[in-house]
Order: sequence, then C-alpha cells, then structure tokens
Amino acid sequence: MAVPSSERPIRLLLTDGSLERSRLTVFFRLILVIPHVIWLVLWGIATFFVSFVLWLAVLINREAPRSLHDFVAGYLRYATHVGAYILLAADPYPGFRGRPGYPVDLEIDPPVEQSRWSGFFRLFLALPALILAAALGGGLAFSSPGGASSATTEENAIYVATIGGVASIVAFFAWFAILARGREPRGFRDLTAFALSYSAQAWGYLLLLTPRYPTSDPALAEPWSGLPEHPVRIAVTGGLEHSRLTVFFRLLLAIPHLIWLLLWGVAVFFALVAAWFAALVTGRVPMALHRFLAAYLRYGVHVSAYVYLVGRRFPGFTGRAGSYDVDPEIDPPAPQNRWKTLFRFFLAVPALFVAGALGGVLLVVAFFGWWYALVTGRMPEGFRNLGASCLRYSTQTYAYFLLLTDRYPFASPILHGRREDVVEEIAAPPLGDAL
Repeated sequence: MAVPSSERPIRLLLTDGSLERSRLTVFFRLILVIPHVIWLVLWGIATFFVSFVLWLAVLINREAPRSLHDFVAGYLRYATHVGAYILLAADPYPGFRGRPGYPVDLEIDPPVEQSRWSGFFRLFLALPALILAAALGGGLAFSSPGGASSATTEENAIYVATIGGVASIVAFFAWFAILARGREPRGFRDLTAFALSYSAQAWGYLLLLTPRYPTSDPALAEPWSGLPEHPVRIAVTGGLEHSRLTVFFRLLLAIPHLIWLLLWGVAVFFALVAAWFAALVTGRVPMALHRFLAAYLRYGVHVSAYVYLVGRRFPGFTGRAGSYDVDPEIDPPAPQNRWKTLFRFFLAVPALFVAGALGGVLLVVAFFGWWYALVTGRMPEGFRNLGASCLRYSTQTYAYFLLLTDRYPFASPILHGRREDVVEEIAAPPLGDAL
C-alpha cells in the first residue's frame, strides 16, 4: 500500500511514463547539461543564504515565510528536474526556472508550523537521511561561499553537489541500453525516480520545507512503479520488533552462519559448473541441482536478512523454504535459453553491479537501523522495507547467476504489486527492459 499523500509533504510525480529516449541527446547528455549545472550552482548559492534566513524565521516564528519557502522549493524542484535529466529518468530538456510540468516533477506542500528544537538541530537530524540519499545516488545539492564559521564549514561538507551511488550505476548501464534500443529500461527508470524522490525528501527536510522526516519505504514508488511477475520473489512476514540484546551482538551471533555459508559455497561452485553444462545440453537445470542451488540461495538471503536487521529471528542452517520471516520464493526449474546460459556470467555483470550498489544502501540501512533498534526495540518500517527491496533484487540477481532462472532481475524498488503495462517488458533481452 502506498504511503498516504497527507504523510508525504514532498512527493515525486511522473507526469509522462514514456520510456522512449533520443539516442542523440543521450549520447551527448553530459555536455548538454553543462549550462544547467552552472545555473544549479549559482541558484544554489542564493538558496544557501535564503535557507539561513528561513532557519532564523522558523526559530522565531515556527513557520517559514511563504516567499522564502517557495524560493527554496523552486530550487529543489529544479534540482530534481536536472537530476532526472542527467540520470536519464527523463528525456525532455528541462527549463531553467523549476516550474511544474516536467516529466519527473515534485509537488511540495505549503509551509506549516515546525518545532523550534527540531529546526535548531535540523542539520544534525538530517544527517542519516542525507547519507542514505547519497547511497541511493539521487543527491543533488549546492555549495556555499567559503570563509564562514565552523558551523558553516560543516554545512559546506554536506552541501557539496554529488550524484553517485545506485543512481549513477543505473544511469551508466541505462546509457548503453538506450543507445542500443532507444528506450530506458523500465526497472531502471523506476529505481532512479525512487532515488530522486527520497533525495528530495531528505533535502526538503534539511532546508526546512517540511518538519516531516523522510521515509525510505519503497511504497512511495507504488503510484508510478510496477513489479511484474518473476520466478523469484521475496516474502516478508515478520514484524518490526527486535530484541535489543540480539541486535547488539548481531555480528557475533552471525559468525556460525557466515562460516557455514562459506563452506556450503565451495560445494555450490561445483554444482553450478555441473548445472551450467546440463543446461547447455538439455536446456534446463536438473531438479536435484536446482533444489541444491535454491536452498543455498535461500539460506544466503536468510543470513543476510538477519545480519542487516531486515529479519528478526536467528535463521536455521538448511535454507528450508518458509522457515524464515524474509524468505525467497523460487519457482521450479523451467526451460532456459541456451544462448543466455552460454553467456550467463557475462550477461549478469550489469545486475551484479547494481546489486552491489544496493548492498551499500543495505549497509546504511543496517547501520542506522542498528542504533534505532537499540534505543526503541524495533526497526523503522521504511528501513525494513527498503532493506527487503534491496534483498529482492539481489536474490533475483544471484538466482539468474546460479542458473535458477533465465529471467533477468527487475530493478523496480517496490516489494509488491503487479501492473499490466510492465508484464510484457520482462520478456525483453537481458539488457533490455527487464532491467
């Protein structure tokens, strides 16, 4: 279920769902965006001073003046337009005024009353969200002039404009896919849009556009994203409560599992080689090898969910289906394309890079979730769901690599849902829209 609109003062809108891209403008995208980068920096300098005045206004009156709020909101909207253009989530050349109407746009609520205390410490409160936004790679910020106080120096370190993380990896591979096919892979576009959405929330919170802390729940993407049926899925059935004691010693408790995972992996290597030759000859993986590889993958997901605080309970050592609260669902073996099987390990490279970047997001989620769980005894729902989404893509990636399916992983960030307009796209070649 999507997060209610009333709980999202800053919302990302996709007003044009077209995935078609101009190969010419995509090829020269980084050159074409140079004027926008220059203007973004200049506007950002002005926004720095305006946001300081806005901060004083919140401390005095508990509410930002509408004119200042609109100025900063316009900058954030414009930064999102430019980010979407650079990261290939949108194709039209953006305007320079940050007006609504761009295919990847922001809707920002008017100013409301804010707590003076949260306003005073906003920079420190926003740090976890900004770090997560950087890991997702939707971060667009601004730099401030030098020669300021130590507090301003800390802000300078945070405001440096960067685009990296998951979104940059996705844009890199999307660039090649677009040049080859003339369209953006659907899963890539949705994942980039989610990164931009969270980044807008994080920066909107820092810049005092809203007192609402950003939510990382992938349900934010449900209004404009989809998740087609896939032979490998992930079921999340556990609650959010955690034992503080087991959270504190989580890495120590996981050591037996990590040792067993390593030892099991040795046998998996030989099983994978046998499965590869069998699939080349017969067009499918034998049932016995499929069960063995699926159990290993399922066990690896159980252990990862436990280590990264996405799962609650101590997992078993057998990888039995349905035995854990974050559990992969893997379909029985099906016929596979021999050409895909022959080049499987090369075809999996883009997905492995994206899965690795999402692993960085999972690490950030686990780090801040660890502190939160120690204090409150529960994992934030947004963190748990985002972690589960990262695990879903990773599970599909390694299922593809381990020959459990020849269906390429789908990069959409959401956990549940199925839309008819994305069902046909998963039948595309490995570097096509199934990404």
